[in-house]
Amino acid sequence: MSRPIMDTPPISPDSPWLAPMAGYSDLPFRMLCRGLGCAAACTEMLSAKGLSYGGHGTERLLASAPGDRPLVVQLFGADPAAFARAMDRLGRDGFAHFDLNAGCPVKKVLKTGGGAALLSDPERLVALARIMVRAAGAGRVGVKLRLGFSQGEDVFADLGRRLEQEGVGWLCLHPRYARQMFSGRAEWAKVRELVRAVGIPVLASGDLFTAGQAVACLEQTGAAGVMFARGALCDPAVFARFAALRSGLPAPEQTPAQLAETVRRHVELARDLDGTARGLRKIRSFIPRYAKGLDDIRALRTRLARCSSWDGLLEAAGDIARLGPAAPAPD
Repeated sequence: MSRPIMDTPPISPDSPWLAPMAGYSDLPFRMLCRGLGCAAACTEMLSAKGLSYGGHGTERLLASAPGDRPLVVQLFGADPAAFARAMDRLGRDGFAHFDLNAGCPVKKVLKTGGGAALLSDPERLVALARIMVRAAGAGRVGVKLRLGFSQGEDVFADLGRRLEQEGVGWLCLHPRYARQMFSGRAEWAKVRELVRAVGIPVLASGDLFTAGQAVACLEQTGAAGVMFARGALCDPAVFARFAALRSGLPAPEQTPAQLAETVRRHVELARDLDGTARGLRKIRSFIPRYAKGLDDIRALRTRLARCSSWDGLLEAAGDIARLGPAAPAPD
């Protein structure tokens, strides 16, 4: 096993991370993934400006629990003063590790000047990272990047070198351009280019839908680790499969019974750590994603839409164990 770098959250080829995903990387899902082998997890992205105002939404995004460590709080925005206030508040609240979102391509984030818009404003991006590092300490802040905003605007390597000089502890690269959103293919060769350009750890992200793809990405790029996003949404056990492959064992096939147990565990975590009507509606939307590829998924989705209790969700989770694989589509 590789030895993690000690000044940061655990970063090694054997320490897979859960990505910050708006609407998904909440406390119950993080705890589910941690139980399956996730070594570090990120919060959903938080607005640095919004932290100044507080409110129930902010507190929900920052909700944590014993065992939810190491936890990386991801911030987005473009206002240096707001970042300074946010870091001060988060430090007082006991959070120790942070990430700057410089990769989100969603319009409502771009309108703030944050996310991937920072790729077109490198001075501001570096200034925000500097504020975060000064507040948290060297090695405790990472930055999530894309290649650049538009095709041909490859700013990632130069930005990586500048951010390293500011004391940033790690970088995560999703090797697409912001304008691509999630279309096309992730250019893993660009991850290798960034690895060679900087002396700090680089985490690889993008098109890691299976454990096998993550292992191949490590081999092809020399990245220090991987960060699962959409792959974990469809299969939280991807962390356990990844660990098996890294140990030289075959990745275990998932049976309907094992999937049912994963879903049951997620429902219980959502009930115990949230327990609200909002939390129940959210977990209802998760379950069909897990059961994709199984027979009669439409009936399951209809049943879940009518489900109004945690016991009903647990009963539906148990029924997944009895579903078989969907018949292949006709040619």
